[in-house]
Amino acid sequence: MKILVAGIIARYPFGGVAWCSSMYLLGLRALGHEVHYVEDTGECIYDPVANTISEDPAYGLAHIDATLRPHGLGDAWTFVNYDGTYHGQPRARLEAFCADAELFINLSGGSWFWRDEYARIPRKVFIDSDPAFTQISLATREQSLRDFFTRFDHVFTFGANIGTPGNEIPVGAHRWLHTWQPVVLDAWSPAGLPRDRRFTTVMTWKIRSFAEIGGNKDQEFLKVIDLPARVGDRFTLAVNGPHDVLQSRGWQTVDAMAVSRTADGYREFVRASYAEFGVAKHTYVSTRSGWFSDRTECYLASGRPAIVQHTGWESHLPSGEGLFGFSQMDDIVAAIEAIDADYARHARRAREIAAAHFDANVVLPSLLERALR
Repeated sequence: MKILVAGIIARYPFGGVAWCSSMYLLGLRALGHEVHYVEDTGECIYDPVANTISEDPAYGLAHIDATLRPHGLGDAWTFVNYDGTYHGQPRARLEAFCADAELFINLSGGSWFWRDEYARIPRKVFIDSDPAFTQISLATREQSLRDFFTRFDHVFTFGANIGTPGNEIPVGAHRWLHTWQPVVLDAWSPAGLPRDRRFTTVMTWKIRSFAEIGGNKDQEFLKVIDLPARVGDRFTLAVNGPHDVLQSRGWQTVDAMAVSRTADGYREFVRASYAEFGVAKHTYVSTRSGWFSDRTECYLASGRPAIVQHTGWESHLPSGEGLFGFSQMDDIVAAIEAIDADYARHARRAREIAAAHFDANVVLPSLLERALR
């Protein structure tokens, strides 16, 4: 089957975002499907070297190519710039692929257009990686956004609790189907024993998108900002945020953009860690969305235990070995003590959780079966 996958590798040119799209492409290809990547957001790319939104797509184009070419997908992508110019494979090649494609997967708004070539594909699905934010936007923004979503046959979300009894996130006219981010396990093989016992994460303090909704990580992180005073110097945050403030409270910090500049650099940062400690965006927590981080999935797949904030995911995934949830400081302290007491067991269990719940060979067949109904 031919599958067109739209993503945002160039628009947000960082390693974590690159892995999100590329693991769909790699996982689908491993299942025997032919894939083509397209990016058609109508927006300019972010250039981290110049630290600006740029009309010149050169940085984004190089980033897409550097992400996909090592996996044999260097000739399987097309980028449509904000001005309508086509890069990578030309429009004619994209149209030819779409002509007999059977499925269009729009990941995280990788396209905000219904060009004829996309619209003619028989089955079309949207995958929401920002649960609660997406649904609230659909309920409160202009009608044109809701009209855009009506053309999908199915809509999926990483929010495991959206649409379930008792959850108050608005669903509108849609039936939101749950899926997890797929992880290609071979790309995240465990790296052996870590060089130290530092908990790490990669995080953005406050995002620019969904500004009218708010609900960022800064609100939740302030609840645990004094954690180093409880457990000592155990943390290195790759953060886009207030380094001085965090360092004054005992957190070691590095630049998140530098760590995430490439897909390989991001992966090596994760695999070199002892374990992850991560907070969630306030909106994910307050709405009990059931969101679970694709970044945490990569830690687990790498055999790295994780301590991450409850968002409602704990009703759907195992917790207490390899993966720990927290709602308060005492939960974190207890989890650190448990990991330190038997690291090998928790590292092994982390990989097992990733294999059971996030393996692309588990996630994608389920997604495809529902997408093609």
